[in-house]
Amino acid sequence: MNFINRSVEALHGFADEHKAAYTTADPFPNIYFDNFFNPDMLKQVLSEFPDMTKNADIKFNDHNQVKLASKGEYRFGDQTRLFMHYLNSQPFLEFLTKLTGIDNLIPDPTFEGGGCHQIQRGGLLKIHADFNKQPHTKLDRRLNVLVYLNEDWNEDWGGHFELWDTNMQGCRKKILPLFNRMAIFSTTSNSYHGHPNVLNCPPERTRKSLALYYYTNGRPAEEVVPDADDHNTLFRNRPEDRKFHFSSSLKRTIKLVTPPIVLQALKFKTN
Repeated sequence: MNFINRSVEALHGFADEHKAAYTTADPFPNIYFDNFFNPDMLKQVLSEFPDMTKNADIKFNDHNQVKLASKGEYRFGDQTRLFMHYLNSQPFLEFLTKLTGIDNLIPDPTFEGGGCHQIQRGGLLKIHADFNKQPHTKLDRRLNVLVYLNEDWNEDWGGHFELWDTNMQGCRKKILPLFNRMAIFSTTSNSYHGHPNVLNCPPERTRKSLALYYYTNGRPAEEVVPDADDHNTLFRNRPEDRKFHFSSSLKRTIKLVTPPIVLQALKFKTN
């Protein structure tokens, strides 16, 4: 089964057609495409998606992220493995290079940090910049590709992928994680993105995606951020997060410095 319904030549032409939109996008180079892949093939990938709510390779559960993830390719079904290998193949790398202008892209066959991602009701991934080097090869991370697998997704459930400006003053783009939607964006130490609002889908539904990362040996000097030579994920607070953090910190401080008898009196009075 074909992964996409385009020849290599047509794929190159499609990349050339959208290159300007990608490189000039706000707030940093990004784009998304709907129905890019063969839908019958992608439905097979969805049917193989591992239920990580019962047995996740990696579980994140802290104030910055509540999500599940696979590790490596050993949780992939047969069709998923073929698909993910295609996304690391020469034809797809050539498409990414023509679209983004990033030469000599190197895929990651170990899918470090990538693979299958799943978020349950109540989960989230706060705004962040990604780790900037592959942990083992130390290659520079340059590009993310996200493929969403959520059929009949209701916008009221949330789960939007958000892109934020470099000063963390506002969201510049929201992308709903619909089935057969692919998002592509350049990764730097200040390309802030995430899924920051708590997911509100029905309990029996989850937000499913596939993530692939691409690297180069070095990066342009203008993308190098001082004192960020080799870092892990950098989480950033939105303005509303900072207000909440200040309010919570103030309440904790008042509780620490106020005598217990006064706190009890105040509690009794408010009741």
